[in-house]
Amino acid sequence: MTEQHKQKLSDSKATRWGALFVVAFTMMAAYYVNDVVAPLKSMLEADLSWSSSDFGFYTGGYSFLNVFFLMLIWGGLILDRFGIRFTGKLATILMVGGTTLEYYAMTGLAGPDAQLFGQSSFFGYKTGVFVAFVGYSIFGVGAEVAGITVTKIIAKWFKGKEMATAMGVQVALARIGSQAGYSLAIPLARAFDITTPVLVGLVLLVGGLVAFFLFALMDRKLDRQLTEAAQSMGEIDSEKFSFRDVKNILVNPGFWLIALLCVLFYSCVFPFQKFASEFMILKYGIDENIAGTFAGLPALGALFLTPIFGGYIDKRGRAASIMLLGSAMLIGVHFIYAIPVINYWLVAIVLMIVLGIAFSLVPSAMWPSVAKIFPVSQLGTAYALIFFIQNIGLWGIPTMIGKVLDSYCIVGQNADGSNVYDYTLPMCIFTGIACLSMFVAWMLRRADRKYGYGLENANIKK
Repeated sequence: MTEQHKQKLSDSKATRWGALFVVAFTMMAAYYVNDVVAPLKSMLEADLSWSSSDFGFYTGGYSFLNVFFLMLIWGGLILDRFGIRFTGKLATILMVGGTTLEYYAMTGLAGPDAQLFGQSSFFGYKTGVFVAFVGYSIFGVGAEVAGITVTKIIAKWFKGKEMATAMGVQVALARIGSQAGYSLAIPLARAFDITTPVLVGLVLLVGGLVAFFLFALMDRKLDRQLTEAAQSMGEIDSEKFSFRDVKNILVNPGFWLIALLCVLFYSCVFPFQKFASEFMILKYGIDENIAGTFAGLPALGALFLTPIFGGYIDKRGRAASIMLLGSAMLIGVHFIYAIPVINYWLVAIVLMIVLGIAFSLVPSAMWPSVAKIFPVSQLGTAYALIFFIQNIGLWGIPTMIGKVLDSYCIVGQNADGSNVYDYTLPMCIFTGIACLSMFVAWMLRRADRKYGYGLENANIKK
């Protein structure tokens, strides 16, 4: 039995980490595409005649299909039913297709007079905005399904090993894509064209598609080895998915607390980052060429810190307490951002660094915790349901912030015709959401003590 154990690919440290880096490249490309348009908000207003409401509508498109058509839930069921290889390939194809449509919307349908099927607008939005929304929605389905697939891949390849560290490294590498998107968007758009950053993302996603197909070859071999090991121990089909598992997930209090913490915490990070570049320029006077870099500092912080925090959790535990600490830090960041008289540029940068620390603490603890609460046969569906609830916030919050900016926060206009906004009210909204996230994190720590999830225990088994 020992010899069979040594023969498994996942028992080789170099091989399992190599597999992680292959799929991490796909997620790097996905995160680049997800964030690359955010710094271009003012340019979209000036060059393509978008409004803040248009931008908020487009940004909320990422989660629209996931929320209203339950695509994430279906993706989770497909993942647990058909496996990580089929689901991962499907997800990457959707990302490539959605980004292609998004690029077409910003090129072939640019401008307020563009028409599609004889229509210059759909549901009150300009054709280019609506098609970009549709493309981003399709991309969002692929990106979120890819996210839960990669998380299950790590749970499979790193079971009983450095799971939190591996998840932290994957998140960190994905943040490289985010930081690249924030940093390169405006320079690329100024040097070439406003759509060039999206085109670069499309090329990267095609590379990510190839990378995932390569990983599938490795995973197929591991499955054969796991099947042989299970046969020798009489454990075939012990991890087979059943639709009854959905009910078991939904009645688990840990599921609801993790899901609520996820939606509240991430609603204070990702939607904020979509508007952060313009916020930095307007309130703190930061140059537009580097505003995106500053807005991407949380991603840069996560690059270095998430693996460190993940390693600590693997060895020492304390995941529930770490999630509580990260949520508390988020309150301080948004509260200080909301104070109008604090407008010195160095404060803005320090707060983004603190946000980056919080952004590293919570994910490094949250995602491995799900693997402790649920068995592997339920992980795909559990992650999908959590991501589904998260996507409600990722759809609703940016849509709301865009409406709030247009309705209550316009205080002037720039020479290029783009609006000038006062971000005090939106930052107060983010502060309130952060307070709720801290309360839920506290409830989760209490539930861990009551139900014995083991969130405070180390991951590595000695």
